Amino acid sequence: MDIPVENGFHLDKDIVGEHFADYDSVLVLSHFKGHAMGGFGGALKNISIGIASTHGKTNIHTVGVTTESAKLFNNLPPQDHFLESMADACKAVISYKGAENMLYINVANRLSVDCDCDSHPAEPEMADLGIFASVDPVAVDQACYDAVVNSPDPGKKALIERMDSRHGIHTVEAAQHGLGNREYEIISLDEL
Repeated sequence: MDIPVENGFHLDKDIVGEHFADYDSVLVLSHFKGHAMGGFGGALKNISIGIASTHGKTNIHTVGVTTESAKLFNNLPPQDHFLESMADACKAVISYKGAENMLYINVANRLSVDCDCDSHPAEPEMADLGIFASVDPVAVDQACYDAVVNSPDPGKKALIERMDSRHGIHTVEAAQHGLGNREYEIISLDEL
């Protein structure tokens, strides 16, 4: 089913499975890690690419040029346009479901430079960082990105290179326009 993107960067619709309409709320459980195309994957990637149908994934990856997966690799856009299209898809999903009906959990463990969708992901080079949760997908992804960058673990170098070489933070930058805030406060459960 098509759900509209209002005032998007590139897309006017996102395409998701029709059963998405059957759910009153959504818990977005994501494995935060690197990604070959997006730089990193977390809540925002999961809301956009993860919820999209096959046609929707193609629509996002080609910034609305085609929904035919066989034509995807002949229509790849500039990187930032792809990342902005992920933000567009997030906007559609959150608007459709209602921000008050969504919760985001990022599990920052097994921090490989590759996504779980890779058939042979690289082994992690840095230690696990923990579990992050928020009602704000922008803040939770920003917090995970910052946790990697600020980690004292020397193994973080490969993951940072993957995230930054793909300009992955741009999805967070684009999504803050109406979807959340990059500022956050970490509250440890140990402190409660």
